[in-house]
Amino acid sequence: MKTVAVFCGSRTGAPVYEKNAERLGEYLASQGITLVYGGGKVGLMGIIADSVLTHGGEVIGVIPEFLHSREIAHTGITQLHIVETMHERKKMMADMADGFIMMPGGAGTLEEFFEVFTWAQIGLHRKPIGVLNTAGFYDSLRLMLSDISKQGFIDSHQLNIALFNDHPRELINEMNHYKHVPTKRYDS
Repeated sequence: MKTVAVFCGSRTGAPVYEKNAERLGEYLASQGITLVYGGGKVGLMGIIADSVLTHGGEVIGVIPEFLHSREIAHTGITQLHIVETMHERKKMMADMADGFIMMPGGAGTLEEFFEVFTWAQIGLHRKPIGVLNTAGFYDSLRLMLSDISKQGFIDSHQLNIALFNDHPRELINEMNHYKHVPTKRYDS
């Protein structure tokens, strides 16, 4: 992977989440992986962007005009793209990314994750999706996906679309070795 889109909170949450965001940013920079993210200077978004920059990496932000005008855009990053809508933001981020990582966050973070997860399910992309499961933050999500599969709404092999790990280095390694498993229903 040369570029990874990271979905995460515009709030910081507990200090352990901040620390892992810093670690992920440092590791991305050390591997020459460019960060693509929501363009904000607040919360975990700002922390990971600053960490990548501090360690000599490149950061590309994509932010809608209505958020940029509220002065939460990070002006010190490598590139900042200003778009009209949230949909344009997500599409641009997805188009630029070789893979995706979800860090702790709220409803917006989950929405971004489920969109790229769904796209992988139906064969719109074959990119790895990592879940940085810091301190078990997404254990309940993993269980929910498993339960949905047991109820017949997700094929069991599709549970491997999302790679869960609480260590940035190990997660990136898993993503670099990810092999898309075609879905009979959608992939040819």
